[in-house]
Amino acid sequence: MTTVEAPYPVGEVELAVSGMTCASCVARVERKLNRLDGVAATVNLPLESAHVTLSSQVTDQDLVGAVESAGYTAHVTRRRTANAAGTGTGADGAPDEARGTPADAEYRGEDLLRRLRVSAVLTAPVLLLSMVPALSFPGSEWALAALALPVVAWGAWPFHTAAARAARHATSTMDTLVSIGVIAATLWSLWVLVAGTFSPTDAGAGHGLYFEVGAVVTTFLLAGRYAEHRSRRRAGDALRALLDLGAKDAERIALGPDGTPLRLPDGGWRTTPVPVTALQLGDVFAVRPGGTVATDGTVLEGTSALDTSLVTGEPVPVDVAPGDDVVGGTVSTSGHLLVRATRVGEDTMLARIGRLVAQAQTGKAPVARLADRISAVFVPVVLVLAVLTLAGWLAVTGDVEPAFTAAVAVLIIACPCALGLATPTAILVGTGRGAQLGVLIRGPEILESTRRVDTVVLDKTGTVTEGRMRVVDVWSTGTRQPQAEPVEPVEPVETDDANHLTDAPDVLRYAAAVESLSEHPIASAIAAAGRAGGEPDTETPLEVTGFIAHPGGGVEGLVRRAHSGLALGGALNTRRVLVGRVDWLTEQGITVPEEVRTAVGQQERAGATAVAVAWNGAAGGVIALRDPAKPTSAPAVAELRELGLRPYLLTGDSEGAARVAAQAVGIPDADVFARVLPADKAAVVARLQAEGRTVAMVGDGVNDAAALATADLGLAMGTGTDVAIEASDITLVRGDLRAAASAVRLSRKTLRVIKQNLFWAFAYNVAAIPLAAAGLLSPMIAGGAMAASSVLVVANSLRLRRAE
Repeated sequence: MTTVEAPYPVGEVELAVSGMTCASCVARVERKLNRLDGVAATVNLPLESAHVTLSSQVTDQDLVGAVESAGYTAHVTRRRTANAAGTGTGADGAPDEARGTPADAEYRGEDLLRRLRVSAVLTAPVLLLSMVPALSFPGSEWALAALALPVVAWGAWPFHTAAARAARHATSTMDTLVSIGVIAATLWSLWVLVAGTFSPTDAGAGHGLYFEVGAVVTTFLLAGRYAEHRSRRRAGDALRALLDLGAKDAERIALGPDGTPLRLPDGGWRTTPVPVTALQLGDVFAVRPGGTVATDGTVLEGTSALDTSLVTGEPVPVDVAPGDDVVGGTVSTSGHLLVRATRVGEDTMLARIGRLVAQAQTGKAPVARLADRISAVFVPVVLVLAVLTLAGWLAVTGDVEPAFTAAVAVLIIACPCALGLATPTAILVGTGRGAQLGVLIRGPEILESTRRVDTVVLDKTGTVTEGRMRVVDVWSTGTRQPQAEPVEPVEPVETDDANHLTDAPDVLRYAAAVESLSEHPIASAIAAAGRAGGEPDTETPLEVTGFIAHPGGGVEGLVRRAHSGLALGGALNTRRVLVGRVDWLTEQGITVPEEVRTAVGQQERAGATAVAVAWNGAAGGVIALRDPAKPTSAPAVAELRELGLRPYLLTGDSEGAARVAAQAVGIPDADVFARVLPADKAAVVARLQAEGRTVAMVGDGVNDAAALATADLGLAMGTGTDVAIEASDITLVRGDLRAAASAVRLSRKTLRVIKQNLFWAFAYNVAAIPLAAAGLLSPMIAGGAMAASSVLVVANSLRLRRAE
């Protein structure tokens, strides 16, 4: 179990930050925090949080004040300080709570949805009345004003407040463009309406109403903002899902004065149900069959096979006995255990993996949106041009009306309707097509990552391989020599007498009969292989009695042909069959020939799991099992290479198993990382990044979550755990590795369409702004040009429906 060193000299603080909308917001908050002495801060926009590392004592009030000075609100969700032991504790010395999204996240989501619904209902008639002259009626212009004003005031309020916040700090964002465009169109329309200059007959002369401009822009952008909020909200679910894997309660056992568990008169234990958070170092707790290990500890009594797949991602259960270490969150598949707690709270393996995910997610630099980067320059330029237009016309003509008309036309043609649609429509179509292809993409930040990725790291178990054991080799003494490399399961060995177990037994068939009574995953694989081999003699199936499971060792049972009673010599035909580890067979008094030991050793060195089969007091056969590669993995690796990516294989399994899996899918041995602990997988990704590579990670287990979050692009198999899925950027729904190549192709196409959309959105504006400033474009024509650019953007995005 690898120890994760505390990444801070004095402490660290997690802040929930509210009000950020773009990359410039992130930059402002980081700048304010990093100006404090002893503070190194990174701000995460999707999680709406800041991770602060302290090298000197800084109070919570100082940190919150710095954020508020940038124009945002914040509160501390966790503070950890280094104690004498070098481990972290909360401010009160208690285990920390998981960092989450801001407390008002749900409220803000509901607020956005409420504004979107109301705005959409009011905008629909505004759009119809404005665009369909036949629907007009006397006084319809006042109806337009009554319907549009709530949208551009109350509906667009989040944009207005964000623009005002940016203005106070002498900066501008997309919200600035939205707010100015909406306000300009609305004020112009109100001025025309109130001044009494509006007439349907002379609208072409520049006296039109443009209430629909503000209403439509507001509604579309509210829809995009709500979709963005939902994506951000889900981004914080990874840690909650991770912590949910652990046990919630434990059965604490009473201890005597000498620290040993107290027994009841009936031989049981005196237990008390307690929350897991109440366990302390040295406490002893019970783990029943099928129960979850409450916290990291050492086995005192009992044996069992632990299902560690949720934590390690490996399919083979780990046999544990007294003296063995166990990890909290694993599941006892069979035996009853007594465990003494050796790590509790945030020091457990599960908590450390969670902390790695949190640090990787918080430390990942957010990708600035393309529109925000452009608008950072575009907005100030447009504002200056509008002011110059107004001043120029006033200086030349001295007439307020044409001066104001030209200035408003400049602002309206610059109103970012197409700009606001450029990314959301492409994302909408691209992600919809992705869902059809089994690919779920979180947002535009991910698309930029796919463009730069040149390396892909593949988890082995459940990603490249099937994630379950299968029999790949069966060998028996006297039939053939042991094989060092895996082969397909052999056909059952026929016997001359259907009522007898001969000296050349059907190893797989009789082992399967005994293992069919066990729930161990290895037993299930052997039983399944036996069923697949068929019954040579259906009239005399095998019958097993006296079945005994020995956790950590193997199984045994009395095997005979069914219906072979005593009268038929059934007792003489009954054999004691044992299946299990070689050393366990020896403990049972079974003779294990050297050739059997050799066969087992060869298979294990080749990365397989091997069990010996014994009868008549001697081991006479070996069954080897592997987690085989998926049939689609080799074609998927080839597709990834065609896309210019270099595949690596990453696994906690042995070198032999890793090498076999890599060879099966076409990955050279030099690109294989084996025996990598869960806490170290993220370090492997970081090492490749340090070499200058842009890394994508594909995984499916809890043990992959930190690596998925650390990678420049994380892809999770949809058949994996919720934690891996939530920590990733892209989810491959089908669990087919070929979907990873589809995800990269689709992401790159979607990013290309977004860039095209942005180009055309700005091309309309840049070309039309000089015309508007010269007085050659009325606000109506400017609005038409803006609408045309929106149509072009949407049409271009729809091409993604044919993407493969």
